[in-house]
Amino acid sequence: MILLLSVAFKLMQTCQLDKSLTIARIKSWVFFWRRRTIYAIVATGGKQLKVSPGQTVDIELIEGEEGGEVELDKVLFVDDGENLTIGKPTVDGAKVRATIVGHGRQKKIIVFKYKSKTRYRRKKGHRQHYTRLSIDEIVLN
Repeated sequence: MILLLSVAFKLMQTCQLDKSLTIARIKSWVFFWRRRTIYAIVATGGKQLKVSPGQTVDIELIEGEEGGEVELDKVLFVDDGENLTIGKPTVDGAKVRATIVGHGRQKKIIVFKYKSKTRYRRKKGHRQHYTRLSIDEIVLN
């Protein structure tokens, strides 16, 4: 929303439009786009993710089969387009339903330890496991 406002104000300055008309347009755009998006912030695997329906996200590995359904119940924040709900620490009765698309391993990273002048060198690789989820819906009670 802040990005939209900054872009619109920059456009207003370059085009030298009527300020009152432009501000009214910006408010209507913000109202229109704000009503259409619903999103939640969930905590899983020690991380916080912003998710919305239809989105595909990668999270830390969880148990389950491909095609199985998962409910993420640690919802910290929900914006349904009209109301903002902030949890203390989680939102009561809010859940995010998702489908497991698959499991995989991320790209390999190299861990290289080195100490100068002592001929100490250790090279190790690591690939983190993840689960890919497709977000189906955000449920509020």
